[in-house]
Amino acid sequence: MTMNKTPVNRSHTVKRLLGYVSQDYRGRFLLVLLCIMVSAIASVAGSLFLKTLIDDYIEPLLAMGTPDYSGLLRVLVMMGCLYLTGALCALAYNRLMVTISQGVQKKIRDELFGHMQTLPIKYFDTHAHGDVMSVYTNDVDTLRQMLSQSIPQVINSGMTILVTFCGMLATNVFLTGIVILCVAGMLSVTRVLAGRSGRYFMRQQKSLGSLNGYIEEMINGQKVVKVFCHEPEAVEGFDQVNDALFESACKANQYANILMPILVNIGNIQYVIIAVAGGAMALAGVGGGITLGVIASFLQMSKSFTNPISQISQQMNSVVMALAGAQRVFNLMDEKPEEDHGAVTLVNVSYDAAGAQLQETEKRTNLWAWKVPHGVGMVMVPVREEEDGTLTELSEQVRGAEQHWAWKYSDGAGGQTLRLILGPVRNIPTENYYLTKLSGDVRFDHVDFAYEEGKTILHDITLFAKPGQKLAFVGATGAGKTTITNLINRFYDIADGKIRYDGISINNIHKPDLRRSLGIVLQDTNLFTGTVRENIRYGNLDATDQEVEAAAALANADDFIRRLPQGYDTMLTGNGANLSQGQRQLLAIARAAVADPPVMILDEATSSIDTRTEAIVQQGMDALMYGRTVFVIAHRLSTVRNSNAIMVLDHGRIVERGDHEDLIRQGGLYYQLYTGAFELE
Repeated sequence: MTMNKTPVNRSHTVKRLLGYVSQDYRGRFLLVLLCIMVSAIASVAGSLFLKTLIDDYIEPLLAMGTPDYSGLLRVLVMMGCLYLTGALCALAYNRLMVTISQGVQKKIRDELFGHMQTLPIKYFDTHAHGDVMSVYTNDVDTLRQMLSQSIPQVINSGMTILVTFCGMLATNVFLTGIVILCVAGMLSVTRVLAGRSGRYFMRQQKSLGSLNGYIEEMINGQKVVKVFCHEPEAVEGFDQVNDALFESACKANQYANILMPILVNIGNIQYVIIAVAGGAMALAGVGGGITLGVIASFLQMSKSFTNPISQISQQMNSVVMALAGAQRVFNLMDEKPEEDHGAVTLVNVSYDAAGAQLQETEKRTNLWAWKVPHGVGMVMVPVREEEDGTLTELSEQVRGAEQHWAWKYSDGAGGQTLRLILGPVRNIPTENYYLTKLSGDVRFDHVDFAYEEGKTILHDITLFAKPGQKLAFVGATGAGKTTITNLINRFYDIADGKIRYDGISINNIHKPDLRRSLGIVLQDTNLFTGTVRENIRYGNLDATDQEVEAAAALANADDFIRRLPQGYDTMLTGNGANLSQGQRQLLAIARAAVADPPVMILDEATSSIDTRTEAIVQQGMDALMYGRTVFVIAHRLSTVRNSNAIMVLDHGRIVERGDHEDLIRQGGLYYQLYTGAFELE
């Protein structure tokens, strides 16, 4: 899917773009305008001075027997100074616009990338990555060209036109009328040709994004292309996308390239008409005293009047293309960020001197607690656990083992629900928050979910994972296994039901804090440009070298890492292209290990590792999973045998649940999968 949207108001886009200039470069831009004005006035003044030069100096000198050239020399020096001033001002504003355009470009890219980090996973699932990259490169660069070249040129041309028009009116009204008629013809041609080229320039930007997306796709899938000998079809597909770009670019530049010659020739015709008309009027003695100096000066000003119009017409194509790019940039900036209304945060805690009370601390202790502010729809109350497991709220705290703490919140039906809190808490009446130790208790209560409205993927999912338990999901591709884990870390939000983490609705937990408590090893491993050590430390940027190496050893990756050319300092590029798939997966496991989270999600974490290596890795995985709540997705049922509970999914529904022995005794789908009577797709 591309980023193309319905075009917005161009004036709004221009105002928004110029807003970046006014925010940080207002003073410099005002200086640019001043320099442009001086440059335009100098250019027109030079043309007006031509009349004085001819009529007041050159013609009298021609009539003198012994001419005195001192006055002429003085006037020529004045003209030279005038033109030099204009040239210096032109140099100044062009240099200033380079700084402004580069600064605006940097700021837009910074804001663009910063905003992109706030977008939900859904955005990246529905937009081609190459098309997004095209926004950062092609589209932003068109803005730089417009700011540094087109806008100054348009402003300069506009001021030149205005000043020149005033000068022409002051020189001769009749000749000015001739120029206006010629300009009307130029504007008519410009409206037709520039309008058509502008439409194709907008198509060109969109086609360029599609081309980048296709190239990025083919680069990432090059192995697949070669495995299936799909090279001719890949080339054919590229030709189709490239042909679309060629067609739009060709037509855009076709109209743009014929525009300037037509306008120039109209200007030349105008030049001839003015010369002929001015000469005829001078000979006839009409037109308000037309002299040779007037004609020469007016001819120069007519060029100064029509050339800027041609330049504006030419620059409009660049402006239209830049606005098309700006629209794509602002479309990305206007994408709705990931919503997060969570108020519960994850904090480091320790025990007080007595060892009984939790207290927040700044340094990492590997002991976490949820900091729950008052007023989030739940309160902490003292309870007594009855013999049948029910909870009874106490009117006041009591000492002894019979008192526990529980969350009390509305059940949505007008009643109140109590949920026992596992582990120590901090509940001091004078404080406006609670602290509860992060235990890793995760529960789904009647959860429904759909990626698209009306197409439910998960149906009435109810499950629980107690602290330290290993919960496995098995089922065919598309059964909903990965979707469940995506809901735990809130990559997507549920449509109905509740997901509670240590009794707290995950909707109330600040997303970064929620995700910080989860370690994830994905099926598709992503490594970044950097050393092996840096890629492992990605899981915990504060980890020491010793902690990094310990995590690698835990994942049984230490051995192959030390055999690399530079060991842990070996540079990885191209998503770890110099490593095997299994080695890349081991680094991903080590990255999760160094994060040391209380809850782990393993999505086919050993799928890319051979059976022999899997047995070795499994030892490390068991050590990694010890004492943590773990969610495992696996096609290899041997990796889930020791799970506390196994959920068998089919078309988004849990059809069987239990441990390995229970499911074997049931003789259902799991039994068929395990015995080979039925295979996972």
